[in-house]
Amino acid sequence: MDGFVTAMRAELFIATRSTGNRLIVALPALIVATQLFIVKLTESGQGARDALLGTATFDDAVAINAYGHFVDGLSTGLILLALILVAWSAYSFSNDRDTGAVRHLIIRRVSRRALLLAKLCVFHLSGLLSLVVLLACTALISSMMWEFAAVVEDGYELIGTEEIHREILLGLRLAVLPLPAAIAFGVLISTFCQNATQAVAIALGVTLSLDIFKGLLGDLAHYLYVSFQPSLVDQSYLSDVGRIVRGYSDVMLDENVLQLNLWVPIPEMLVFVAIALVLIQKRKL
Repeated sequence: MDGFVTAMRAELFIATRSTGNRLIVALPALIVATQLFIVKLTESGQGARDALLGTATFDDAVAINAYGHFVDGLSTGLILLALILVAWSAYSFSNDRDTGAVRHLIIRRVSRRALLLAKLCVFHLSGLLSLVVLLACTALISSMMWEFAAVVEDGYELIGTEEIHREILLGLRLAVLPLPAAIAFGVLISTFCQNATQAVAIALGVTLSLDIFKGLLGDLAHYLYVSFQPSLVDQSYLSDVGRIVRGYSDVMLDENVLQLNLWVPIPEMLVFVAIALVLIQKRKL
């Protein structure tokens, strides 16, 4: 496609020097680090109280295990990352159109579709880098404050480390799959909104509305990518993993829902991209 390489070079140049892009990469990890520090302080106070009273429960034993806190940190980070990526992808193209940067690139023989695809690629690279930083930061802080170990109660191993690792990897993979659809949705919104402020407001508003009301949709909610990503009203598999790795056995899993988690987000992302590519050709820049 005409000008894709030129557009990619321009977007990468901007991304590596943009404060906003640095926030995308660092902010989820910083928020999660703060969360884990607060949790540790709270647990230390609770532990001191229990020591004075001479009480101890299974929940106290689970609390010192790092795996549960690691999964909680990932869930928080992915909630933030999804919202940031939606807002940033909606803002970027709209803002470039408002400031005239898009017209400047088109004059240099960069097609509209090439520019849109270049932006999508950079958003995905930023999201991937942010995810790597989030994983590294969460794992490091969790290991410093707690201990990664099997969950044991009264000498009986409730869940071993091998099974824990398998569940976390599956939960993480299923939680990350909706992120490309979230990015594509933000880009789609940016193609028909009047300005950047409107694009961000609509993208975040629709995303949060779907999250809040998805419980009213019943089984139809399983055909929306937002049902599978960690969110404020969390129905993702990663939220179940948080209980599984703590040794709780009352988690009910629906294999059909897990299959939809694998198959729904990517086709929806492709549909959003296809519609955006059609709209961008008709949009006045």
